[in-house]
Amino acid sequence: MTAPPVLDVADLRVSIRGDEGIAKILDHISFRLERGRILGIVGESGCGKSTLIKSVLGILSSGARIERGEIRFEGENLLAMGDKRLNREIRGSRIGFIPQDPYLALNPVFTVGAQLLEIMRWHAPKSVRNHREHLIALLRRVQLPDPEAALDRYPHQFSGGQRQRLVIAGALACAPTLIVADEPTTALDVTTQGQILVLLRELVEEFGLSMLFVTHDLGVVAELCDDLCVIYAGQSVETGPTVQVLREPAHPYTRALLACHPDRSEHFTGIPGLVPSPLKAPPGCRFAPRCTSARPACPERPPHYVAAGQGHAVDCILHEGSGA
Repeated sequence: MTAPPVLDVADLRVSIRGDEGIAKILDHISFRLERGRILGIVGESGCGKSTLIKSVLGILSSGARIERGEIRFEGENLLAMGDKRLNREIRGSRIGFIPQDPYLALNPVFTVGAQLLEIMRWHAPKSVRNHREHLIALLRRVQLPDPEAALDRYPHQFSGGQRQRLVIAGALACAPTLIVADEPTTALDVTTQGQILVLLRELVEEFGLSMLFVTHDLGVVAELCDDLCVIYAGQSVETGPTVQVLREPAHPYTRALLACHPDRSEHFTGIPGLVPSPLKAPPGCRFAPRCTSARPACPERPPHYVAAGQGHAVDCILHEGSGA
């Protein structure tokens, strides 16, 4: 019997009620993260990446509501679990989290050791008997200088790259099977960013992890991720192996994103128009108003996922009935 994917998100729809009405932040998000692989979630700012992370971790704000869909982690629907079980069995233990900003991730008034050991106190498996020794070994593995002394130091005594290594060690401390990484290299310089990406790839292979890596940087995706899910205006529009999607993008939005990348264009370019408001989403394809390949039917009816190759799918009317 084939094991289920580590993470399987199916037709996820999340809305938030505000002063101006109900905003459909996520609408028809679907993807699968297989064991031992890194899946990149990519899209413009405001496309719903942060809401997706919060949905997976079960930390949506009080005004948010999951209207439909499933988030299955190792075969179990996280949306059917109570918050008590999520806290006790899932968050921090089976699912680790690497936040975006290493400067804000650690409390400045407590030592690094006090904070990381507190995580282990609540979530470490019983097989880890000596928390301090285990943590020091992890800090040494993520290449933090003098890990023994590091536990007695405060966050401000570390550089940005060193703080990110501390946060990565904290995410690994309780032996998770899934790591959710929220743009963990955005606040770092280019050299440090490259070092962290190499480290993350090594850790995934060494510890047998799966990783959901959220970013807006296609260059990072190309370097790190095995698979890719492209999101636009709260919808997943293209999924598949990273190499295939980047070499043969099937959705006009994916092609437009790639055209914006400096390595793909000789001149500075952008995507004309604006992302539609989640308060007034168009009934058809949300990218239609900005799409140079749009057909008359595109603004009127939503497209459907169709196969575009081996493990490659696209949500676009241009491919419906083509058999591609």
